[in-house]
Formats: sequence, structure tokens, C-alpha cells
Amino acid sequence: MSRIGKAPISVPDKVSVSLNGLAVTVKGPKGELSRTLPDGVSIAQDGNTIVVSPTSSHRRSRERHGLCRTLVSNMVEGVSQGFTRKLEIIGVGYRAAVQGKKLVVSAGYSHQVEMDPPAGITFAVDGNTTVLVSGADKEIVGNEAAKVRAIRPPEPYKGKGIKFEGEKILRKAGKTGKK
Repeated sequence: MSRIGKAPISVPDKVSVSLNGLAVTVKGPKGELSRTLPDGVSIAQDGNTIVVSPTSSHRRSRERHGLCRTLVSNMVEGVSQGFTRKLEIIGVGYRAAVQGKKLVVSAGYSHQVEMDPPAGITFAVDGNTTVLVSGADKEIVGNEAAKVRAIRPPEPYKGKGIKFEGEKILRKAGKTGKK
């Protein structure tokens, strides 16, 4: 059995979980998330804890055990606390701003790049060079943060571009002059 999958999920008081077969719906102060889990697992709620277990000892069922437990755990954490990804913009003249709900990024192109957030996602900017992508669904938050990073990925020579907070950029040595 999966070590991750064996751990029970504790549900906070302000979060309600409804199970309908493999369909899981989680409601909390940050929103509502629902997902249908794949076959091969069973999910049960006992008071304030949720337990995910494999339905058989087949490989497919064992593979999905830890995955489904993590998916449900992320749903519970997302509607209670939310998720945030932080991106840093490095480069002269590179900046970001929020206009209404849109994120507007100036990253060295001849035009500004505008991004509309999907439902449940909010963009925020700290000091023109730090972008915060936040929401309840961890998967969508990560995807939107990756789309913002893809506007201008960091380059290896000067490190200019948009990177995740704490991301290490492999640097290359530039050209050497003639001797």
C-alpha cells in the first residue's frame, strides 16, 4: 500500500465534504471544488476524517491510491486556505501590473502581454516585479503560473526573465574576449 495513501485526511470545521460514489465535492470559505476520482479506489468519510483505500491489489489500483488521496487532500486545503504561486520578474524595464482582473506584463516585447484569469484565479502584483497567482484549485494555480512564466522564461546568460520564487537558473559563461 502507498505510504501517502494510508494517511487519513483531516477535514477542518469550516469545510464540508460530500461523497457520491467516486464523485467528491468540497465546499469551504475559499470556494467549491468537485472532482470524479478514477476507478480502483474507494473513499469513505468518518466524522472529520476521510480515508482513501484501494479496491483491489491490482497494480492500477495501487498506483492510483496515493494519487487520489493527494487530490482530495489538495481540494480540502484549497477551499480552506487556498494556494499561491509567486513569480519574480528580473530585467531592466520588465514589469507587471493588474488592470481590472487582467494581468499586464511588459517583458521586452514590442507590445504588452495581457492575461485573463480563469474562474477562481486572481492575479496580484507587489512592487511591479512580483506576481502572485492565487486560487483554490492547486492544479489551475500551477498552470496559470506556468503560463505567466512562459511569457519570458529566464535566460541562462544574464538571468533576465520571469521565474518562480526560489527557482535556480543554471547560468552559462558568456563569450570570452580575444587574447
